[in-house]
Amino acid sequence: MNKVHLDWTDPGMRRVVILFLITLSALFLSAGHALAHNVTEGDAGYIQEIWGVNIIPFMYLGAKHMVTGYDHILFLLGVVFFLYRMKDVGIYVSIFAFGHSSTMLAGVWFGWGINAYIVDAIIGLSVVYKALDNLGAYQRWFGVQPNTKVATLIFGFFHGTGLATKILDYEIASDGLLANLLAFNVGVELGQLMALAVILIVMGYWRKSPKFFSQAYTANVVMMSMGFILMGLQITGYFIAT
Repeated sequence: MNKVHLDWTDPGMRRVVILFLITLSALFLSAGHALAHNVTEGDAGYIQEIWGVNIIPFMYLGAKHMVTGYDHILFLLGVVFFLYRMKDVGIYVSIFAFGHSSTMLAGVWFGWGINAYIVDAIIGLSVVYKALDNLGAYQRWFGVQPNTKVATLIFGFFHGTGLATKILDYEIASDGLLANLLAFNVGVELGQLMALAVILIVMGYWRKSPKFFSQAYTANVVMMSMGFILMGLQITGYFIAT
């Protein structure tokens, strides 16, 4: 994307900045809950107590996690930000879905897990990476464009690993494990489709604005900043916990 000059007198620009400040405040106020890839206490208690196959409840939990997971949604927004054809959207979202589905399922099934703060810091980094990619930073800095499909897949692996690590912390029952994990993953994909539908509708209207590109530049700077904030929260949580 070409470099643009930002007009801070533009009401649309001011709204973007205000939205960022509100989001920033919310993140810090909720820092105690955001320091790890979170499953709410009520959901965690439910996961620990149930036994056997529970398809619908796990689908609901998966969808709820995706819809309320701002780290996933931020990365998904970055991925589709400059995708105009539904075919391209489908390809990239499928790559991301394959990445996070495979590591979530394998991670829980085989008991793979890494420190939740570390993996969530990497998820924050994925948001930073994609925002910089949208800003054309890598071409300006290094003269090359990283393979966007490969990057989406790799960060998808980390997103799935983050969720698997948290689920492992709650020691989900082994009885009915595979069916419940598959149901949870279906729920995650349904939640992702719901979030994607909202994003595409909003983006469709926004792109009709003649000021889209100048505001898009600012929006990606905001997104990058939020990724750095998420990284900072996780790194802080890691040192506090250790």
